[in-house]
Amino acid sequence: MKRISMSLLCASLMTLGACSSNDGQTTSSDTNTNSEVAGGNAGDNYMNNATNGDTASTSMPADASAAGSAAATGTAPADMNANSSGATAPHSTDPEFMMSAAHSDQNEIQLSKLVLAKGATGMTKQHADMMIKDHTKSTADLKAIAQKKGVTLPTDMDAEHKAIAKQMETLSGAELDKKFMDQMVLDHQKTLNTLKAHQTMTKDADLQGFIGKVTPVVQGHLDMSKKHSDM
Repeated sequence: MKRISMSLLCASLMTLGACSSNDGQTTSSDTNTNSEVAGGNAGDNYMNNATNGDTASTSMPADASAAGSAAATGTAPADMNANSSGATAPHSTDPEFMMSAAHSDQNEIQLSKLVLAKGATGMTKQHADMMIKDHTKSTADLKAIAQKKGVTLPTDMDAEHKAIAKQMETLSGAELDKKFMDQMVLDHQKTLNTLKAHQTMTKDADLQGFIGKVTPVVQGHLDMSKKHSDM
């Protein structure tokens, strides 16, 4: 009986040991499986983050995209397309041209007198004196032609330059000089364009002669005005 009892006891102990060993292996296996799953999830998260990072780094800002679109279409800003030459269409009749030319003379004469009255000195004074002298001469030449053709010429500035004169009245010193020179550039460019345009249209010999004589003078005024305006 003792031998049988001892045999049963040993068998029981061996069975318990085997179970414990299997439980340990199962636990280890489960742990390894969980680790692999966790590792896989971590790897997936890393790839997702990396993918998101690549997407962010390659995304084009809206401004850059818009700029690229504008460049691709060749669309230029409005200020680049603006015509700054002061071009004007030819007048439809000779009387219209003569009245316009008379206004141009008065614009330069009156604005020049204004800056002199406000104490212009140096280069500005010399420029204003020249404008008065040369435009008074062209006014006299044009008046003789107009009288022959029964056209009454204006003797004052146009409405636009009357408004400009009011603005210049509020200026002084360097600001006044700058405004005067800049205005001389604009005015003489427009006058030059008008002269050239009407020369190709008119059939009047007197006006052809007048335009031919005045155009070089106006061109000289324009060149000098640009030079002085840049100083």
